[in-house]
Amino acid sequence: MYLLSDLMSFYRITNAVSTYILNELLRSSDSRIRTIAEYYDWYFFPSVNPDGYEYSHTTNRMWRKTRTPYASCYGADPNRNWGYRWNTGGASTNPCSDTFAGPNPFSETSTSTLSQFFTGISSQTVAYISFHSYSQLLLIPYGHTTQNLDNYTELKQVGDKAAAALASRFGTRYTVGNIAATIYVATGGSMDWAKGIYGTRITYTYELRDQGRYGFVLPANQIIPTGQETLDSFLVIFEEFLGKL
Repeated sequence: MYLLSDLMSFYRITNAVSTYILNELLRSSDSRIRTIAEYYDWYFFPSVNPDGYEYSHTTNRMWRKTRTPYASCYGADPNRNWGYRWNTGGASTNPCSDTFAGPNPFSETSTSTLSQFFTGISSQTVAYISFHSYSQLLLIPYGHTTQNLDNYTELKQVGDKAAAALASRFGTRYTVGNIAATIYVATGGSMDWAKGIYGTRITYTYELRDQGRYGFVLPANQIIPTGQETLDSFLVIFEEFLGKL
């Protein structure tokens, strides 16, 4: 089984890409896509922070947190709120910070609910893929250390092939590597939790287009190209693991 999840509220390219891939898995007649689509059960969560996402539509375009009230501020960062290495680096204890980890792990309804669902299917789950933006990165656990742990070598080798496939369509270049080594220390993330708690074999986080020109406000004309190139890489990941799990 595969589980795809996007946790951020306003990174709309992530919602669009995840639904683009879902549509292709459901409707495409391409033999490569059909093989991957029909081999496993899939669970898609294009957004699991509905309150924050709605707030980004109505009030603050750049809102990224939940909307839980904390003192004079609102919300926790849903990608700092998971119960693995929670709040041990790259997160804030300040409720007004964009990286506020929450008062405790899974304090937010969104993270608590998704973690319970994942736990229920964890014995059958072999992959957890998360879509974020931006920076053009394909990240591998973990965020608390630059050491290459678990099956990092395997994930790096497959990730490099996926990044090459992604670049072949439009020339978009992705960097592949461990979170802490590639960008910065960040703890309490969903991917690290899926790997660290349940040993999920295939774990990646995409940081989608671009590298800063448009940042979080990617133009609409880049939605389909981003979906297409991401699907190219996505297929390579699962073809590489097909029959090996």
